[in-house]
Amino acid sequence: MTVGIIVTTQFLAFVENFRRYKFRRGASGMNQFAILQQRAEQIQTAIGTVILGQSESVKLLLVSLLAGGHVLLEDMPGTGKTTLAKALAHCIGCTFQRIQFTPDLMPGDVTGYTYFDQKEQAFKFRQGPVLNHIVLADEINRAIPRTQSSLLECMGEGQVTIDGITRILPKPFLVMATQNPIEQEGTFPLPEAQLDRFLLCFSLGYPSESEEISILNAHGGKSPLEQLKPILSSEEIVQFQNLCQTITMEMPLQKYLVTLCRSTRSHPAAVVGASPRATLNLFFAARALAALSGRDYVIPDDIKQLAKPVLAHRLSLNFQDRIRGLSPRDVIESILEETEVPIE
Repeated sequence: MTVGIIVTTQFLAFVENFRRYKFRRGASGMNQFAILQQRAEQIQTAIGTVILGQSESVKLLLVSLLAGGHVLLEDMPGTGKTTLAKALAHCIGCTFQRIQFTPDLMPGDVTGYTYFDQKEQAFKFRQGPVLNHIVLADEINRAIPRTQSSLLECMGEGQVTIDGITRILPKPFLVMATQNPIEQEGTFPLPEAQLDRFLLCFSLGYPSESEEISILNAHGGKSPLEQLKPILSSEEIVQFQNLCQTITMEMPLQKYLVTLCRSTRSHPAAVVGASPRATLNLFFAARALAALSGRDYVIPDDIKQLAKPVLAHRLSLNFQDRIRGLSPRDVIESILEETEVPIE
């Protein structure tokens, strides 16, 4: 009887491994990770014709898309944040909607609302901009906290509840929020609970002199956005998101990742460290970065490369260290230097 159970278990394991093998290889037999890497490079090249010198930023954006997360861009006005979001939407064949956040914006303007149609004598639902694949929340810190919080359920659970009715958001769903990190007048800083909902936070920065000259030539005539063609469909993106969930991370790397996150909580400069959600997000992001590199396994460099954009915006430092000029990214850098990297 025991032998039969062992044989059955081995057979089921064989079937599961064969199923995964078929899943990871397309109908042509080509490795699915190679296909993903190829398509990602095509998207980066296409967006590079619109946003010059931002290959790393585009890669981070693709990491968030594959990991099912959201992005917060902290940068000066005019650096191309809106154009980057539009370019991504063009390249992946998804619906796109921009919301300009202002102090008078209400939650219903974001999620949608129910109204009474006097002509038809019936209640109707007017869809809000969040019911799209890619949503650009422009200058999110200019809206009041009540309106900011209307995105919490959307970002955390992939759904929106209006008048007691829950509506599932389309897949993939990506929120790109922007804010000016310098200007504080007339703004409402995002609370820690909402910052924790963003998978990644990074800046585009200013282009180099040669890149800025190239921008003049690229945007001097017809907009390069109009020339972008879809490279991926929404269905293919969901398939690639599922593929990322099959990527393995060995136990030594899992311990390394957890150690990094836990070290932010005990760091002397930190008042608030990375949450368990941050640990999960770093795990998801590392798997997505591995997929973009054509691998079905995570390496230490995947974790190290993503530690700052995933963890830094979740840290709150004490007053004394902030006065000294210490930043959350400096804290992450010191933790990376002090934490032993597992040998592959």
